[in-house]
Amino acid sequence: MILSAIDWALIIGFFIISLTIGIAVARQSGKDAKSFFLSGRNMPWWLLGVSMVATTFAADTPNFVAGVIRQDGVYGNWIWWSFLLTGMLTVFFYARLWRRSGITTDLEFYELRYTGKSAAFLRGFRAIYLGVFFNIVIMANVCLAAIKIGHVMFGFSESETLIVASIITVLYSMLGGLRGVLLTDFIQFIIAMVGSIWATVYIVNMPEIGGLDALLSHPVVSTKTSLFPDFTNLDIVIPLLIIPLAVQWWSVWYPGAEPGGGGYIAQRMLAAKDEKHATGATLFFNIAHYALRPWPWIIIGLASLIVFPNLESLQAAFPNLSSSYVKDDLSYPAMLTYLPAGLLGLVITSLIAAFMSTISTHLNWGSSYVVNDFYARFVKPKASGKEQVLVGRISTVIMMVLAGCLALILEEARDAFNLLLQIGAGTGLLFIMRWFWYRINPFSEITAMAVSFLIAVFFFINGKLETPIVELASHWQLVFGVVVTTIAWVAVSLLTKPSNAKTIAHYEDTVFKGDSKFHNFGYKIVAFFASIIGVYNLLFTTGFFIYGDFIYACISLAVVILCGWIIWTFWKKVV
Repeated sequence: MILSAIDWALIIGFFIISLTIGIAVARQSGKDAKSFFLSGRNMPWWLLGVSMVATTFAADTPNFVAGVIRQDGVYGNWIWWSFLLTGMLTVFFYARLWRRSGITTDLEFYELRYTGKSAAFLRGFRAIYLGVFFNIVIMANVCLAAIKIGHVMFGFSESETLIVASIITVLYSMLGGLRGVLLTDFIQFIIAMVGSIWATVYIVNMPEIGGLDALLSHPVVSTKTSLFPDFTNLDIVIPLLIIPLAVQWWSVWYPGAEPGGGGYIAQRMLAAKDEKHATGATLFFNIAHYALRPWPWIIIGLASLIVFPNLESLQAAFPNLSSSYVKDDLSYPAMLTYLPAGLLGLVITSLIAAFMSTISTHLNWGSSYVVNDFYARFVKPKASGKEQVLVGRISTVIMMVLAGCLALILEEARDAFNLLLQIGAGTGLLFIMRWFWYRINPFSEITAMAVSFLIAVFFFINGKLETPIVELASHWQLVFGVVVTTIAWVAVSLLTKPSNAKTIAHYEDTVFKGDSKFHNFGYKIVAFFASIIGVYNLLFTTGFFIYGDFIYACISLAVVILCGWIIWTFWKKVV
């Protein structure tokens, strides 16, 4: 592909802006660890909320959605739409508690909530397990998308793409800390949304597609547009709808959708000005992530079925790309090759922005674990603030290199998604209950983590065997992991001692501040369900308008307004 001068100008201009932001805030962010990782705890809800959305708008996300569309249809997205329930649980029950805790990372919670050496071990182990190993898997998946985009758009090899894509991201992440990430995220989100919507409009009106009506009436596409699967076909409705909504959302730990909050979502809440800003940021994130953003990706995924009806057509379009990378998720960047000069540059810039936003967040989040929960806690407790920042910057570089290496092994975005789900299967309920059920202790968490990981490894190896030991569909593997892991950690909780009374009392004073654990619980339950119904109907409203079903669109919009009024009325009771 040949890029025009205006395309290159847009891409290079964005790189310059990102680096400038990192340099501009470097001195303020580098003062100490809290400035580098939490930006002084004075960030407003709108900036934090946009940053959360920008982070989940990874370079691999449009590819993943397009792949789901091609394999299962629009209703296939319920495998991740179901995590809205997880997000809203965090909004109304946990955001305030996180901000009140006053900790620097969510792993510091372990020594606030639990007692003794086991709590310290858990904190240190999770710092490396999540902040390094698990984090590298996530970033490798994003790098995999970058490899495919780099080849399709620039003709780059795998290593060339990773080198070019990583250098700028690592530099401004090292310099600017969380403040630099947040400010750059804001710009990246705007570019990404404008680029994806504009690209969708152009692609739909290409001669090969013939407009929206022609797209939706095409024989191949018309079978893929339903928002819900055929309820009479249990082979589809169970794995794609019932299990995600009945089991997955509360039982699985997944980055960005952690039950009870965690990871970079918790980091953003901890960086908020106060509890209201923490709650507002998380609410905005869930609305934008699940209702406002998916449709451009969905439409391009549907259009790709006409232009590239199968994997053979994708391979023919990119003969120099290794066949191991030619999967359905390649269809999204493949469709972007049809864009004209200027718009092409903007869309490529938006994909670069998506990549940089996600990678920079994971680098800052992962290094915060390495510094705060491992180095400063166990290796050198008296390390100065500047020394901690230096360690954070060094760990940033190392994690980026390792993620790039792992990306060369992966093949498709959905494979990594399923693997991460299986690793976290069965741990979700623990993260929800540990705030309130005091039988849960460090041994509960260690058990959950170990059992779920071993089950995931078994099924991963089993799936690679020519003759698998166990023949079990992936959704039943998930259920199996949830059931066994949950039984294991609950049993350990009942058989071991809880944290001592002094630790529990200090914990309650810190996060509940004299309120009952179930303060305004009824209002929160109503707001929780109203928000879920409202956001799903906002998602449906957009879809119905696109499909031309205006009566259903108006009904859904009325439900959105009603739910919005309920949340507004109860807001002061739940924040």
